[in-house]
Amino acid sequence: MPFLLAHGGFQIQIEQTKQALEEVGLAVEYLRWWDAGQTGDIVHFFGRPSVQYVEQAQGKGMKIVISELLTAPGSRSYLQRLLQRTIMAGSKAMLPRPFTARLAWDSLLLADACVALTSWEASLLTELFGVPKTAVHVVPNGVEDAFFQSTPQTREEWLVCTATITERKRVLETAEAAISAQVPFRVIGKPYSELDGYAVKFRTLQKRHPDIVRYEGPISDRNNLALTYRKARGFVLLSSMESLSLSALEAAACGCPLLLSDLPWARTSFGEYAQYCPVTAAREKAARILRRFYEAAPHLSAPPLPKTWREVGVALRDLYESLR
Repeated sequence: MPFLLAHGGFQIQIEQTKQALEEVGLAVEYLRWWDAGQTGDIVHFFGRPSVQYVEQAQGKGMKIVISELLTAPGSRSYLQRLLQRTIMAGSKAMLPRPFTARLAWDSLLLADACVALTSWEASLLTELFGVPKTAVHVVPNGVEDAFFQSTPQTREEWLVCTATITERKRVLETAEAAISAQVPFRVIGKPYSELDGYAVKFRTLQKRHPDIVRYEGPISDRNNLALTYRKARGFVLLSSMESLSLSALEAAACGCPLLLSDLPWARTSFGEYAQYCPVTAAREKAARILRRFYEAAPHLSAPPLPKTWREVGVALRDLYESLR
């Protein structure tokens, strides 16, 4: 989706990757679809291109690197992933190739390299799509310098959640649990549309409980956002699906205790250095977990520091060099 239509972590990932690569000495351009004279050695595609896209780029001597967020598959159960793999295999065997080509399953197989954000997503590329392990590389997202350079602050009473106000992030459900638990909860972010029904429900709830739920929209200044993490009692993200949350990494860089959905991406990334809440937890159970986290947060160990974007740029540069 164009950035104009859908803001979020993917936009930050793409923009910061470009900047990081430039900082480590690579010449990087956004691909200009209207420019027939543009040249390059490698196309790094964020998302999943069509099979034709991959084949034609390689036909012009370019290498193809694919970074895809396996948000939905990575949040499914083993049985759901088994069903998905069975459906994919059956579709390839029974349906015309032009039809299955539109689903771009084979693009990942044809790519010169695939980049996964976590070891969990790397295993999915092999398990679900059959990508050879030798073609899969784990390069997590980085965090901007502003978050590492921020200074420790006296922590306040609010738990903080930085997320788009949408169903997948479960901001409304978390706010309801916070109200039940009587835990101060601050939300930073904005909806895709101010007319979105889910966002309207969240704002209505917040206005009824302004003493518990605080909402002031997004914080665009990265230094101010880092300060917010430094002052927060803890960071909460109970999304139903996730790949590798940039906001969780930012909070970790600021030493903020974490409460996350009990999903593989979170366990893989933070292990014992985070607290977890089942995605399927009813409001009462989520409220109890939220309250326990709130009380324990001042005594919890800080999460491990994530990578800087420069470190990500070096890792990608080394990957590109290996493809020459």
